[in-house]
Parts: sequence; C-alpha cells; structure tokens
Amino acid sequence: MKVVILQPSYIPWRGVFDQIRQADLFIFYDDVQYDKHGWRNRNQIKTAQGKQWLTIPVHTKGVTGGVPIKDIRIDWSKPWTKDHMKALTFAYAKTPYFSSYIPWLNSIYERRDEFLADFTIWLTIEVARKMGIEHTRFVRSSEITGIDGQKTDRLINILKHVGADHYLSGPSARDYIEQEKFDAAGIPLSYVEYDYKPYPQLYPPFDSFVTILDLMFMTGGNALEYI
Repeated sequence: MKVVILQPSYIPWRGVFDQIRQADLFIFYDDVQYDKHGWRNRNQIKTAQGKQWLTIPVHTKGVTGGVPIKDIRIDWSKPWTKDHMKALTFAYAKTPYFSSYIPWLNSIYERRDEFLADFTIWLTIEVARKMGIEHTRFVRSSEITGIDGQKTDRLINILKHVGADHYLSGPSARDYIEQEKFDAAGIPLSYVEYDYKPYPQLYPPFDSFVTILDLMFMTGGNALEYI
C-alpha cells in the first residue's frame, strides 16, 4: 500500500493532487505544529494583474509555538468567503469551465466550519473526487492513536501502523528525511517528480504554482491529463 503523509492546505496546487492520485492512502498530517506563513490557510490565483493571495483569516493572537494545525480556528468576523468567491469570479469568469463549477463553488463557500483543518481537508477531498480521483482513501493523523516519536521516526511509526509498504514524498523532503531509517524499517521511499506539462492558461506567462482551481477552470474534466 502506497501512502502519502502531508499537511493539509487550502486549495493546493496540482502537485498535491498528483500525490493524492498516486496514493492508496493519503494521510492529512493535522496534528503537527501550525506554521503561520505557510500554505495551511492560503493559496494563490492567477489574475490579469499577477498572482493574488486568497487567505482564510484565522485566530492566531496569543498563539505560541506548538499549536497543532487541527486546533486553529477560522476567524468568521471577516467576510472572507464572499471575498474569495468574488476574487475567483473576477479572475476566472471567462475561463472555459468556470460556469460549470458555479454551483459547486457556492456550496464550498456556504460552509461554516469552526476549525481551519476541517474545512481545508474536506475541500481537498471534494476537489480530488471532482477531478475523478476515486480510489484514494483519506485519514487524519490525529485519528491515529498510540503513535510516538519525532520527525522521521514518527512518520515511520505511522506508516507501520497503517500497514504501508511504500512511502511517497514531495521532493523538498529530501533535505530532512533520514533515508537510512526507512531502509532499516524496510519501507521503500520514493519522491514524486513535479514535471508537468503546461495547460492552456489565462494571463501569460504560464505559472504552474497556483491553486488547482486554475487548472480545473481551464480544462474541466480533462484536468487529470495534466497531472
């Protein structure tokens, strides 16, 4: 069983969905420390004026190091859902498939989850299913009990617990994953290669590192052909 373990993020780019597509089991690593300036609560869209951030406001006042992702609350005092829907409409209304996704988008931004991870995890699964990725199972690391260890040791303990026989990681993890521990555990480790062909895109030049919604609005049901 091929397993991916990755922190949840907001409407991530196509590389994440490549990992989902290749995985038998995808584990959202939601009980590790929240990073304030990462991708947990934000992503970028492409506009005529350049890339634009879509950011979910969260309660971080008084938050100190060590707060897990799963415990971060959304700040509902700000009208961010309307702002994000407006920004997506402004940027992508003229794309070939935007109108096809309008009812789905409305349902996304009607949700009122208290916790950030509840929303972003649900949305990532929704997007995967919408793209036609049906075989992958999903679980949250916070739902897996009795796991100890730090960093690579904890990853391996999770993999052993779920019965993994292959671990697929993003290429940036090469800098900190301890290969020898995977070898000792007898779990093959491989890295996904982010080598994707361009797709038709508004507002040149082409930029691959934007939310997956950009690809979906441009290619519709053919999105998986570009992953």
